[in-house]
Amino acid sequence: MARASRMIFAASLALVTLIATDAIARPLKPEEEARIKSVGKPVDCLPLQSVQDSRVRDDQTIDFYASNRRVYRNRLPQSCPQLGSEERFAFKTSLQQLCSVDIITVLTGPGLTRGASCGLGKFQPITGAPR
Repeated sequence: MARASRMIFAASLALVTLIATDAIARPLKPEEEARIKSVGKPVDCLPLQSVQDSRVRDDQTIDFYASNRRVYRNRLPQSCPQLGSEERFAFKTSLQQLCSVDIITVLTGPGLTRGASCGLGKFQPITGAPR
């Protein structure tokens, strides 16, 4: 029984995905931000295979670019220290999707030290976001 439990635990660990994203922080100018419009209802999750790129806009905003030519804005419920300046984050998930209940961790410095960990918000489909 203990051996079976260890095997299940090991298999569960194998499913956990750690992804580091080297996003580029690009705060938008007021006129660029004015062109962004919400389209549709926010979604709770994005399939990982559809996420092609991301842009950190500031300490509280990340735009995710999907393969279906859609852009999803994630406005974190709280500001995430150093996210905008470091421009990199990692996350773990046991699913093949990134969800609003997931936590991102800012990667800092040249050695990719772990910084602040922050919760995600919902993913709002938007139009008008530049790369």
